[in-house]
Amino acid sequence: MATLSIDPNERVTYKVRYEDADLLVVAKSAGIVTTPGKGHERDSLLNGLFHAYGPKLQNVGKDRDFGLLHRLDRTTSGLLIVALNTHVYDALREAFKAREIAKFYWAVTKQAPKTPKGVINKPILEYKGESAGDSRTKKLSRVSSSGKPALTAYRTLATSAVAALLECRAITGRLHQIRVHLDSIGCAILGDEMYGPASVRDASPRLALHAHRVNFTHPISGKKIDVRSPWPADLRSMLHGMSLPRPDEMKPAKANEETTDPAEESGGSDEELDAAERGEHVDGMDEE
Repeated sequence: MATLSIDPNERVTYKVRYEDADLLVVAKSAGIVTTPGKGHERDSLLNGLFHAYGPKLQNVGKDRDFGLLHRLDRTTSGLLIVALNTHVYDALREAFKAREIAKFYWAVTKQAPKTPKGVINKPILEYKGESAGDSRTKKLSRVSSSGKPALTAYRTLATSAVAALLECRAITGRLHQIRVHLDSIGCAILGDEMYGPASVRDASPRLALHAHRVNFTHPISGKKIDVRSPWPADLRSMLHGMSLPRPDEMKPAKANEETTDPAEESGGSDEELDAAERGEHVDGMDEE
């Protein structure tokens, strides 16, 4: 067998939520980095994927990120799309560019937004710096007029006296976009040690952000792929402590709410979406 570029590691676990001959949708747990890096040469999600799909991912190649279409931060859980051949990878990259792949997140924030649904339209600038409580220099983001256009749609699912449960869709794909945007409107995500104020950093055992749904058209079959991931087990007690319901157990308030897109509900104009797309960073590897 040909030498693999990524060391396979069967100890790195994940759940396959969808699989066919051309692509996977897998669920990553919090605490696992997406790709190998300093200090994580053998314990990333990609190491785990190479144990089961190494030859196929090797053929996709390094220039195509070994099939990974996007990534999640170590502290974020949820769904990721993986291509198993070059044709599907290239087609899905084009779908990302065309804003045809929808990614949805659940977030628990310190309070509800002033309006129950909306679009946060604020440019985001990437820079290198230090975050609170961590002196290491790393890539960070902030809202800045000199940044690239960024758009996040949201809707409030539930509130309590101490927190709120939101569903968000990152329409553009900036680094830490959802975290930075929600913090910018006073709704920092609980457990956010990078961007949240001190009052939220210890309010959750980890970042209360979960990529719960991806929706796209299969580039080969043309079939609509709509994959879901339930609320993560490691955040259930936190959610209960905040007197909030599990979003995957909530009954829809209206018949079509389950498939409603926050971007459509929020009233974001076509002009806003188009403006963001013109400046959109198409390398989806820089996401939550």
